[in-house]
Parts: sequence; C-alpha cells; structure tokens
Amino acid sequence: MTEDVLNDFSARADQSLEALRRDLSRLRTGRANLAMLDGVKVDYYGQVTPLNGVAALSVADPRLIVIKPWDKSMLQLIERAILESGLGINPQSDGQVIRLPIPPLTEERRRDMTRQVRAKGEEFKVAIRNARRDAKDMLEDLEKEKEISEDERKRALDKLQSLTDDRVAKVDVVVSSKEEELMQV
Repeated sequence: MTEDVLNDFSARADQSLEALRRDLSRLRTGRANLAMLDGVKVDYYGQVTPLNGVAALSVADPRLIVIKPWDKSMLQLIERAILESGLGINPQSDGQVIRLPIPPLTEERRRDMTRQVRAKGEEFKVAIRNARRDAKDMLEDLEKEKEISEDERKRALDKLQSLTDDRVAKVDVVVSSKEEELMQV
C-alpha cells in the first residue's frame, strides 16, 4: 500500500522535473537551439502544424538556425509565425530558406532571464511539494481506514520526505546549470 503511494509520488515528481527541463530548454540563451522553436505553430492549409512539420530545421552555426520549407509557398507563413511567436528573433528569407540569426544577449537581459529561471524552478518545487502533500494525505487516509499501521505511516512519511528532498535538489541542479548557461558570454 505505502509503496504504491510512494511510487505515485515519484512518478508525479519526475514528470514535474521533465516539464521543467522542457520549459527551460525553450529559453533563448544566445546560442542557436532548435528547442526554442518547439512552440512555433504554422497555419498549413487551414491546419495548425508545428514548425518542424512543414520545414527542415538545422543549426548552421552556434548563432544561426536555418529553416528550409518543404513547400516554398510556406515561406511567408513561417516568417509570420516566427514573428508572432514572441521569440524576439527576426527571420531573414532569401526565397529558398529562412535564416534566424540569434543575437547575443545583453547583460541586463541575461540577469532578467536568470530571474525567470529561478521563478520557474520555484514553481516546480511547489508542484513537487503539492504532490508530497497529496501523498501524505493518502497515507493518513490509509492509516484511518486501518489499512496500514501508525509505524508504517511514519516510515512511509520519512521515505516520502527523503524522496521530496531528492527531487527538490534535482530542480536546484537543473536551475543552476541553466543559470550558468545563460551567464556565459
């Protein structure tokens, strides 16, 4: 019984950790990264499609992403989607491909982004703590229903706390590595 509750908590905490990694990979760091285009959607003949569904994406050099549409008529739609995405990058088209030059970040923008990263990390720590609270409530309910003993509940709560501390430490590691990446010039 207690193992099921702990496994459920671990799964939820790990999902939160993966979501944090995914969210942070979309942040612009001054280097070309295809993950920052994950949220860009293009209207492809009435169907909203991810950018990688209508074009080949590649990183030409550390500060340049090249987008080669499979259908040349999509060039303007792709450019508009990139401009409307809020990435702060101006696409440059030559009629065949779209180039996205990634400008270097200013010191002020780097500091602002590290604040955003810390806030995102706190948000995910709260999600992990909420999962811990839910697991704790489930353990207390199991004890009230006499499905587990008080000693089993206490052992499970200790284990739950150590799992929580482990996941929160992992969030701190992910956040600090992203901050380090942002502050590199």
